[in-house]
Amino acid sequence: MNTLNPNAAAYAGKVRLRVCGICLQDEKLLLVRHQPTLHNTAFWAPPGGGLQYGETVEACLVREMLEETGLQTKVKRFLFVNEFLEEPLQAVELFFELEVTGGELMTGMDPEAGADQQLIEEVAFLSLNEIRQIPLADKHRILHYLFSLDDLFGLPHHFMQK
Repeated sequence: MNTLNPNAAAYAGKVRLRVCGICLQDEKLLLVRHQPTLHNTAFWAPPGGGLQYGETVEACLVREMLEETGLQTKVKRFLFVNEFLEEPLQAVELFFELEVTGGELMTGMDPEAGADQQLIEEVAFLSLNEIRQIPLADKHRILHYLFSLDDLFGLPHHFMQK
């Protein structure tokens, strides 16, 4: 897909501050599969979403995790920042380590979008081998060249270098 998915149009033409969670369980990483966004057939990424005015980063991440995955979580520590810019989308993403404290894994939704405009299609814990099978265009940049899932806990901050 070479054009922006209409369901992602609300995020176009503006800078978004996103808060994202790195959550490991049993040697598997929690990921969300979205509909195609731009130049891909799907988009796998750690759960997370946009910071709202008046909301703390921690509250945002706990809310987004519950909305997208059904899991209750505790934010443990800041890990790294990633900057994304591919017209018409731009985001600065803060990644944090998370611990699951309750809830039940489910495919959640974005309450700001209507039922016919949902981007989330699947939520799953994937192993490193399963992540490696996903084409590069269909997964978040932080997942491209992992040697180990532990790499996510020591990634360098990434600013606009491709």
